[in-house]
Amino acid sequence: MPHRPSRPPRTLHASSTQGTLGAPPEPERVIRFGRNTPKDDPEVHLTVGGQDQSVSRRHGELIFRDNLWWPRNIGRQLVRLPRGLMLHHTSEPVPLASGHTPLFVKGSGGREHLVELFVADHERPEPRSAPGAPTVPPKRWDLAPEERLIAVVLAQCYLRYEPDPRPVTYREANAQLGYLRLEDGWTARTVERRAGELRRRLHAAGFPPAVIREEDDGPYDARLLHNLLKGLVETTSLVPPDLTLLDETP
Repeated sequence: MPHRPSRPPRTLHASSTQGTLGAPPEPERVIRFGRNTPKDDPEVHLTVGGQDQSVSRRHGELIFRDNLWWPRNIGRQLVRLPRGLMLHHTSEPVPLASGHTPLFVKGSGGREHLVELFVADHERPEPRSAPGAPTVPPKRWDLAPEERLIAVVLAQCYLRYEPDPRPVTYREANAQLGYLRLEDGWTARTVERRAGELRRRLHAAGFPPAVIREEDDGPYDARLLHNLLKGLVETTSLVPPDLTLLDETP
């Protein structure tokens, strides 16, 4: 197979179930996606949700400006980016980081149409298929036995893959931990403190979601605990078989 030269940094790669494209980083370059096909509409470069009439004919744009690619919603339905960021057609564009970014276009009947985006840089050049390459496992975070038990108690809804999961309250967790006889004399405040210590330890080790505030001595923050538990489950540092810890009796 002939050698393909690498494309320059900031080259954009975009793909959906109905096509793929690569776009060099040219100033004011616009890549447009939507329900229309490039054959029928030369203003559309990538078809997304082609059979879904809830997707606009021209639904979104990616604009190269200030050495960055900026997604913008120009359709009727919302566009969703990672970490819960939603783009309405009145929203300002946001910059894409280097590497992979999934973008979801809201469709009909609860459907979401995926656009996979990749922005190349010096460390991460154009992605190439490698059928024989080993699978890269997720980054897992080691937990001490006591940390794991506390996290499992708090993350029960996440480990059961329930929709819209929420952490168990510290009061409820303390009651369950008391039943498991983790340690005498615990209170809800003790569970909160131990969970805070875990958040700070993982943050110092490079845990990617935001799990602490700049000054982490304020009141309990449900969002930060949610980020911790969701991150542990998504990296398979906590897995459903860990729920058997809750069945152990003294």
